[in-house]
Amino acid sequence: MVVAMAGLGLRSLSQAPRLYRAARSAGASARDAGGVLLVSVQALSTAATRSPGRFGRQNALRHFAWQACLTAMYGVEVARAVAVEQERGTKRPEDTAVDEHNNEVGRRFGAEHARELRDLPVRAAIGRLCDVAEPMWRSGELRVVERRR
Repeated sequence: MVVAMAGLGLRSLSQAPRLYRAARSAGASARDAGGVLLVSVQALSTAATRSPGRFGRQNALRHFAWQACLTAMYGVEVARAVAVEQERGTKRPEDTAVDEHNNEVGRRFGAEHARELRDLPVRAAIGRLCDVAEPMWRSGELRVVERRR
């Protein structure tokens, strides 16, 4: 898993211990906290593949799929704790507000569809969630930060 995470960049790899600790603090077992990292890597990778060069869309898909999958597999408390830790230290409040919105939409979806998502391997669950997120992004249900020119 560390090798897979290393390919995602220093910032992502450096967040792994923080996300792991947040999951454990929220009640996840050591094994489940490792699963949280796997879901995190898969959400980042899948969103990047689906939306190369389109950061806003990519970010919306990633946050929605990440939080929906974490909620379905490990519960809303773990998902929320990991999301809060991931946003800690962010220097752009507008990015955080958008991420928090998309995270909440993802958690609601994950809770509503937990049974079907838990039956899927992580990669398949994230792929399905990105399929769901695409029309949500197009309709404006998932938000993006408007970049200043």
